[in-house]
Amino acid sequence: MALAPASATGAPTIAGATSAAPGSGEQEIKSPMIGTFYRSPSPEAGPYVEVGMEVNPETVVCIIEAMKVMNEIKAEARGVITQVLVENAKPVEFGQPMFKIRPN
Repeated sequence: MALAPASATGAPTIAGATSAAPGSGEQEIKSPMIGTFYRSPSPEAGPYVEVGMEVNPETVVCIIEAMKVMNEIKAEARGVITQVLVENAKPVEFGQPMFKIRPN
């Protein structure tokens, strides 16, 4: 798990792991830690990413709350989001796929 400089919120930015989904040509953005998955920075805000949105390696795709710390997760790949695999405010495990992206 790679730690990047602190984000604008002061929380460290955690890089998510990306790997190819078997046989699909798509990649998965996997959770780098155990925690609670959030699609947006606050309950009133819209999600960081939606299906069909282009992302680059620096695009924040979600937040994972672990031990009361909000960790921004970046895409770490260039492509288009094709699926969101986790419901907002649900727990995630280390290595669990959260998003699928089609490289471009």
